[in-house]
Amino acid sequence: MWNADTLFSRYAPFIREFIYTHGWQELNAVQLEAGRVLFDSEDNLLLAAPTASGKTEAVFFPILTELCEKPTAGEGVEVLYIAPLKSLINDQYIRLEELLDPVRIPLYRWHGDVGASHKRKLLEHPRGILQITPESLESLFIHRSHELGRLFSRLRYVVLDEVHTMPATDRGNQVLCLLARLIRLTGAHPRRVGLSATVGDARAMCHFLGQGSGRATVYPQIERGKLTWRLGFSHFYTQSAATEKGEDGSTPLSKRTSATDAGFAHIYEAVKGRKCLIFSNSREETELVTASMRQIAAMRGDKDVFYIHHGNLSAAIRNDAEQKMKDDGENIVTCATVSMELGIDIGRLSRVVQLNSPHSVSAFLQRLGRSGRRKEPPEMLMVFREDEALPNATLPELLPWELLRGIALVQLYSEERFIEMPRPRRLPLSLAFHQTLSILASTGELTPKALAERVLSLPPLTCIGKETYRALLISMIEGGYISLMEEGGLIVGLAGERLVSNFRFYAVFQEVDEFTVRAASGEIGTIANPVPPGERFALAGRVWEVLEADVAKRLLFVKAVEGKMAVSWPGGVGEIHTRVLQRMLKVLLEDTAYPYLSDEALARLQSARGLARKMGLGSSIFIPLSQTTAVLFPWLGTRSFQTLRRYLSANAAELGISHIEHQGCCYITFHIEYGKRDSFLQALCRKIKEEGMDLSTLVADAERPVYDKYDAYLPTPLLKQSFIADRLASDEIIAFIAERDGVPYIL
Repeated sequence: MWNADTLFSRYAPFIREFIYTHGWQELNAVQLEAGRVLFDSEDNLLLAAPTASGKTEAVFFPILTELCEKPTAGEGVEVLYIAPLKSLINDQYIRLEELLDPVRIPLYRWHGDVGASHKRKLLEHPRGILQITPESLESLFIHRSHELGRLFSRLRYVVLDEVHTMPATDRGNQVLCLLARLIRLTGAHPRRVGLSATVGDARAMCHFLGQGSGRATVYPQIERGKLTWRLGFSHFYTQSAATEKGEDGSTPLSKRTSATDAGFAHIYEAVKGRKCLIFSNSREETELVTASMRQIAAMRGDKDVFYIHHGNLSAAIRNDAEQKMKDDGENIVTCATVSMELGIDIGRLSRVVQLNSPHSVSAFLQRLGRSGRRKEPPEMLMVFREDEALPNATLPELLPWELLRGIALVQLYSEERFIEMPRPRRLPLSLAFHQTLSILASTGELTPKALAERVLSLPPLTCIGKETYRALLISMIEGGYISLMEEGGLIVGLAGERLVSNFRFYAVFQEVDEFTVRAASGEIGTIANPVPPGERFALAGRVWEVLEADVAKRLLFVKAVEGKMAVSWPGGVGEIHTRVLQRMLKVLLEDTAYPYLSDEALARLQSARGLARKMGLGSSIFIPLSQTTAVLFPWLGTRSFQTLRRYLSANAAELGISHIEHQGCCYITFHIEYGKRDSFLQALCRKIKEEGMDLSTLVADAERPVYDKYDAYLPTPLLKQSFIADRLASDEIIAFIAERDGVPYIL
């Protein structure tokens, strides 16, 4: 029978010594379950446990024991560790380096910031463990395909860290494609281990992890014990009626003094003298909160202990924040986006602060889990800053949507342990375009039949029909991305060469061609749009004045100046699940006084509930605002909401509506013809119930809905098919109406 003593005795001597040296008193359930699966089976393992629960050691202790006790002759990497972030690889490299110090198991890392000499050592003597990003693994296929057999023929394990970020994304599917190609090329059949702090649908995640591996995937049910959080929600208005307004009715950023902004002042007091993370949902918010914290510190004469971390900053600035956070001897605060949400070890935090609500239960749990280490419960303060309503605000604009979403996320997990699981991609043609070029670049000439067999046998691409792929190949030939040889073979074409030869080809996620910002102190980061000399912008929590702009080289030379400004980057918010919207409605309709709300937050919620009752939100999703305007509250997630919005636009004339506008996926407003208001909802429901929803009619003839990186290279018919398959969904809308006999009243 498996117990802690049995597991400890199975570990290699150097691992037992490591446990003794570090003063571990016991092995936890995570390590016990990982050891049971890895020692006593040949299955894949999906290991889900909270941050700082020891997942890395739990899987690497048995893996390293096997490497020591069952050595193989010859050269070749035996463990491939794939992580989504370079910073995560760097962090795990340090942790594993200490563990491997007593034994001769080489450890290598490979990403864009790793020097050529370190990579050369791996190429000369491939052994042990290789830590790599998906993009760097792709580059090996492009540039070193002839060496992959020698490098990976002895591969035993593939460890996918933060595996919850991979399903339903081109990047995650790219990893599955590369692993399938690696199996075909080397003949190795490694076991897969997925690590995550959050797993929604365990069956779907196991299916994702195991695709193409030829093995079953085990998901151990680990008892997490009683749910204990330290959680607080605070609400503040960002301006008063006396605040000076801009021409558009908003408050200029220059007029928003951080010291008099109650929300920012509250955050400052919450983190003062503590080691904390402040999370925001965008780079813009992160820049604003960092500048605000520094402004308050300067006005109070306090030491500036505020750092910043997001994807547009230079590696030096990000690394500085990471290293400072790891130092237990100093109480510093880092303002961050999702870039610090994942499992970088930053030591023990006093608390996490979240500005406004995350977009998902998964993100909430990941961020909350950054605190609460060393057996202390995790602690989060969620702060909501809301502009006071303008006198002409409509009823739906008066609801505190961020506060409602924050409460919904907490309640969904605390009541049901609900975590989102993204829908799998049904027609990933952008990825198929990419992998077609990648395979031809790495293998050379292939016949159309052989190429189709290789591409369509990749697990994420088996959903693409042969005729659809044939149409894709024809369009790639016509566009010059691949060339048809006289003998009938296919090779990379001239246009394809330009794509493949650029280092950006390795990534399948969308990128923006940005300008690099440099000061006398070195590189600061990047911004999306050029700024002319003499103008100013914000980056890294500070304001910079442009001294010189080299547009050809995409460089901006700047100097630091005092002040605070706004900055913006392109990009949207994350997808919100329908269950979150439905729980937001329940928050409005129930009378619960949630214990984590401050008096101000509770008062704001109570006023919103009173407004909801006045609006009749408990009775219908359709609310007239006047004789000629109305609002629809679908309570649907991002994908279904977008589908309904397009349906209304496509059928606007028949329904008698116009001037359709929307706010996120919260509500849709429109003008409605006089006399059609009272029958609108019944007419809409009857039409959908009787006719269904033909999604092909929701994309205009002239529209090219480009979302994924290589969508722009797809022919319009295929692009529309992909968009309809993976961006629209009618099932929730139709089911919602059918359940209510054609009239979607709430109660």
